[in-house]
Amino acid sequence: MSEPTTPTTLDPVALLGEIAEIEGEAARGRWVAAQLRSQGLEPQQDELGNVWCGMRGLLLVAHLDTVLPPRPLRRERDRWYGPAVGDNSSGVAVLLSLAPELIAQGCTVAFSVGEEGLGNLKGARHLVQALKPAQVVAVDGYLPGVVSRSVGSQRLRARFLGPGGHAWGDREATSPVPALGQALSEMYALKRPADSSLNVGRLWGGEAINAIPGEVGLELDLRALEASTLAQLTAEVREILMEAARRFGVRLELQALGERPAGMTATPAMLEAARQAYLEIGLEAQFTAGSTDASAAVEAGIPALTLGVYRGGGAHTPDEWVEPDSLRLGAEALRRFIYWLEQK
Repeated sequence: MSEPTTPTTLDPVALLGEIAEIEGEAARGRWVAAQLRSQGLEPQQDELGNVWCGMRGLLLVAHLDTVLPPRPLRRERDRWYGPAVGDNSSGVAVLLSLAPELIAQGCTVAFSVGEEGLGNLKGARHLVQALKPAQVVAVDGYLPGVVSRSVGSQRLRARFLGPGGHAWGDREATSPVPALGQALSEMYALKRPADSSLNVGRLWGGEAINAIPGEVGLELDLRALEASTLAQLTAEVREILMEAARRFGVRLELQALGERPAGMTATPAMLEAARQAYLEIGLEAQFTAGSTDASAAVEAGIPALTLGVYRGGGAHTPDEWVEPDSLRLGAEALRRFIYWLEQK
């Protein structure tokens, strides 16, 4: 492969201005497919909603789904604001802008569903299984970040169930609220290793101020760098939940919502290619751990990492922002990464 040039491509900033305001995986997938066809490509789409072109070698993937629904952008001179303008509308825009060039070089370019929330990497897992790539690179996150290690996660839903009733007439009835309270207190009091996290992201319960709840519940995200640490933390949390239900005489329903693997499969050649690519655009690579579509490849034992391609902040909030011009820098970093990876 020759030294990378700067061929004519779609402008990632112009693409971002469109994709960042489109709501829903299906609509975003249709838009991406239309953009690929406009570049003379023949996209394929599976039953989940993944969109891709190419069938060989390196799989480059950017996820279509978002945590918060997009809305019209607020465009200031050096920053654009809006939920999902960065994660991962910017990754989609950068990858899409280079699609013809990358596919011509033997890469597969894909746009996945189900990376965020309870998607449990369903899109990326399906792509990895169906396409059997030799290597995987997720296009996602901030410049000059390289997620070289996968953070493992376990997600649980716990429902504490009681008979419910009238706040006065049934005042002796068992309430599930104390069980929820004890469980929350004890989980957050757990002594955890520094390389782990515990987050209760959702709470619910009750129908009226004068009614004893028949159900209260929570959704929980546990993460750790090491699989053994994650397994131990999960076991401790399960015991806390079960003990709270036993103590207050209510029923517990515990459901696993998803899991992601812990580990690292990035090769020295991939790490060096990322370092060199960023160096050539004047940045120093920052190697970190995280949970992205690349985790689906780690799970399958396939060499994988994640390459950041924009500057921004506030991910997963209504005030997320990006520096739009940084996407052009990110596109150049991705182009140079592919070049250096081919040299190894």
